[in-house]
Amino acid sequence: MVARAVMFQGTGSDVGKSLIVAGLARAFTNRGLRVRPFKPQNMSNNAAVTPDGGEIGRAQALQARAARVAASVHMNPVLLKPQSEIGAQVVVRGRLIASAKAADYQRLKPELMRPVLDSFAQLSAEADLVLVEGAGSASEVNLRPNDIANMGFARAADVPVVLIGDIDRGGVIASLVGTKAVIAPDDAALIRAFIVNRFRGDPALFADGMARIAQATGWEALGLVRFFADARLLPAEDALALDHARPAKPDARVRIAALVLPHISNFDDLDPLDAEPAVELVRLKPGDAIPGDAQLVILPGSKATIADLAALRAAGFDIDIAAHRRRGGMVLGLCGGYQMLGRSVADPAGHEGPPGETAGLGLLAVATTLTDDKRLTQTHGVTADGAPFAGYEMHMGSTDGPDRMRPFARLADGSPDGAVSADGRVMGTYIHGLFADDRQRAAWLARLGAGGTMISHETLVEATLDRLAAHLAECMDLDRVLALAR
Repeated sequence: MVARAVMFQGTGSDVGKSLIVAGLARAFTNRGLRVRPFKPQNMSNNAAVTPDGGEIGRAQALQARAARVAASVHMNPVLLKPQSEIGAQVVVRGRLIASAKAADYQRLKPELMRPVLDSFAQLSAEADLVLVEGAGSASEVNLRPNDIANMGFARAADVPVVLIGDIDRGGVIASLVGTKAVIAPDDAALIRAFIVNRFRGDPALFADGMARIAQATGWEALGLVRFFADARLLPAEDALALDHARPAKPDARVRIAALVLPHISNFDDLDPLDAEPAVELVRLKPGDAIPGDAQLVILPGSKATIADLAALRAAGFDIDIAAHRRRGGMVLGLCGGYQMLGRSVADPAGHEGPPGETAGLGLLAVATTLTDDKRLTQTHGVTADGAPFAGYEMHMGSTDGPDRMRPFARLADGSPDGAVSADGRVMGTYIHGLFADDRQRAAWLARLGAGGTMISHETLVEATLDRLAAHLAECMDLDRVLALAR
């Protein structure tokens, strides 16, 4: 039996599509249905490694978790990972197949509909319900030819669409009604209902607004979803989420500064620290200064190490980091951040832009060469302080040098990872997901004087998904969602 399916598209990026699909996946799974998430095309540098060694968008990994199934490359068959200069890496079914500029990718797209539909069919064969997520905005009619992400997929797979608008950013009536006005009539006919997301206040105050949208579009009002503050506790797909306000932490005992550079990747590495009551995590963009009382500075992953290294220097962060280290502070580089900490980064084949080599920050006696090989694997081991960890690797390039004699960690097979400076205050590693492991996070917080972890991150994420499912059940008619699916 082929599964029923329904697609959730948005009036724009970061309107909450990924979160709503995750919440519905948990809600319908709790009803006993076999649910699978699916996103035909994703553009994100926040990715996850699947058990079979592929990569998909982080949001689809979270949605798989919400559905209580293992993540699969079929859940996100096309993943675009933006880079500087050359456009984006094109990952198909978990494997890098090309790097393409925007115009080149538009020519490539017609060849990608077949693997997209094949992956959709595979998921449909093992599920009762497939929840499909669109990408960006459904109203980008300039991208409609050869589209595989929104209406192009919905038309090819004959999947009904629910359109999501975000009232928190303003203009939600115009964005929903305007979408109906600009898309082709045949595409508009696929949209069966709409959702207004992130509403604050008394829902009765927007009843007239919901009625006006329904009247102007002919679409069913499926729900007015109240703002879900705990969304910050779940991994975000879009880097726009990094700009969302965080609650104050008056009782924080440790301040950690994380640099948000233009091509930041795998930024959910920071989420478990942000969830700790004793930690004030400060996200810094170019133009900000590293606080003088920060105990730890983190350089997160990057999809374009050389370009982000230039942005770091242009912002004066290199001066701030040097001053931070002189004050006795610690520095941790994750993946691309690890590469930046070394003496040099070479790109002889031009993977990130024109071939060449650039000087690193020189805080670790190592050097990196970017290569064709991409390492994608889930891993575990023990860091140099004896704390165990489980995480994953996702990187191109090799790093070597004298400080590698002091590895950051030993993997389960005995091989070394990363490097530590002679004074022990600068560390780099290729391991992502370190802080999601309670054992590893507790060791870091104890070292920084916070007394250890106060939460179980796994329990926190699971409980948040359950609360999200209950929240959507209150704001939406889930039976109508099932009735719309076909």
